[in-house]
Amino acid sequence: MTAALPDWLGRTFGRRPADLAPFERALTHGSQAAENYERLEFLGDRVLGLVVAEWLWELFPNEPEGHLSKRLNALVTGATCAEVARELGVRDHLRLGKQARDDGASNSDNILGDVMEALIGAWYREAGLDGARAFIRSAWRERVQRGDKAPQHPKSALQEWAAAAGRRAPEYQVVDRSGPHHAPRFTIQVRIGSFAEASATGTNKQEAETAAAKALLDKLRT
Repeated sequence: MTAALPDWLGRTFGRRPADLAPFERALTHGSQAAENYERLEFLGDRVLGLVVAEWLWELFPNEPEGHLSKRLNALVTGATCAEVARELGVRDHLRLGKQARDDGASNSDNILGDVMEALIGAWYREAGLDGARAFIRSAWRERVQRGDKAPQHPKSALQEWAAAAGRRAPEYQVVDRSGPHHAPRFTIQVRIGSFAEASATGTNKQEAETAAAKALLDKLRT
C-alpha cells in the first residue's frame, strides 16, 4: 500500500481515519488477497442507497415515488460510483494482483464501483451515518440537480416507446462475452421484433443492456 494513503484518505474524507485497516481492505481486490472489499461493499451499497434516498426526499418534496426512484437508480448505479471513484483518485490506491492489473482491472467500472461502495462502508464504520452522509453529499453533489426532470432509464423509455407504437416488447440477448473473469465485457443485442435492433457493450449485463436500449432509442428517434 502506498505511503501516501493516509494523506489521500485525509483529503478525501476530511480527516485521516483512526484505523487504516478497513480502508486498506476496501481498496483490495480478490486477486490480491482473500480479505478484500466484498463485505465492505455490501455495507457501503446500503449506506449509499439510504443517504441518497433521504437526500432526494428532501430535495424534491413534490415528486412522486416513481420519479424519486428514477433519480435514485441513476445516482447509485455502478457506473456512477465508478465515475466518482475516478474523480477522487481511487485508481492510484487499488491493490490488485499482477494478472488483474495487466488485464486493465484498474479501469473496470465493476471494480471501481465496488471499491467506491466499500470505501463508503469503511467510512461509515469510522465516522457513523453523519460522516457518511457528509461525504456522499460532497462527492455526489454535482450529480444531484435540484430542478432537473427525473431521468428516464433507457430500458424503461424503450419499453414505453414500444408500447405506445403498438410494437412487441424489447428483447435482450447476450451475443458475446469476452475478457477475464474480473474484468468481463458483455455485448447485448436488443430487438423489437423484426422492426429494429441495436447492440452495445458494457462491463456487466445491466450496463450493456442499458447502453443497447439507449442506442436503439437514438436510432428510433432520428
